[in-house]
Amino acid sequence: MNARVGVFGGTFDPVHHAHLRMARAFADELALDEVRLIPAGQPYHRQEGPRASAAQRLDMVKLAIAADARLTVDEREIRRHRPAYTVDTLRELRAELGAAAELWFLVGGDSLAALSSWKDWRELFRLANLAVAMRPGFDPAALPPEVRQEWQARQVSDFSNRTASGTIRPLALPPLDLSATRLRAQLAADEPVEGLIDPAVLAYIRRQRLYR
Repeated sequence: MNARVGVFGGTFDPVHHAHLRMARAFADELALDEVRLIPAGQPYHRQEGPRASAAQRLDMVKLAIAADARLTVDEREIRRHRPAYTVDTLRELRAELGAAAELWFLVGGDSLAALSSWKDWRELFRLANLAVAMRPGFDPAALPPEVRQEWQARQVSDFSNRTASGTIRPLALPPLDLSATRLRAQLAADEPVEGLIDPAVLAYIRRQRLYR
């Protein structure tokens, strides 16, 4: 059987239980062999940079996933000394995994709506399948026309014909009301965050005196 690999990118500033829950549900729902968490190096689409350094965010992801063999960390975007574009990462992964591997890229509905602003966005479908994490209130009719056209043409609802790339599958991933922004605020205010973040990550944050 060809490898089934998921890609879950993010700033992970810091990585928390909502990220891990989503990664595991991504693996379960698509029957993936592996989910690669890829911390962003220089996120080109954010108004401000990460609060923690690239090395610190990478360390935190490694700590958070240590107990789950299906989850791995991919350092390629951290190691780039230039803005990291999704299409470049997927090109590299496709070249490494081969043409037959089933490659899935996880995006949220908000990211899907902005897809046509991404670099070489139509090439994403040649390189991978898109898994879209559905949020309550997501309305495909509100997508930009060019993205809505792709959504309608490429959407699949089952796995009767799994392909290496080119499809879009909506995923009802479990919602968790937690964001890195809120978590950073709680850490800055010295509020309790146990149960929201992996204990090893929390210990690391305190040792490094992050988000104060």
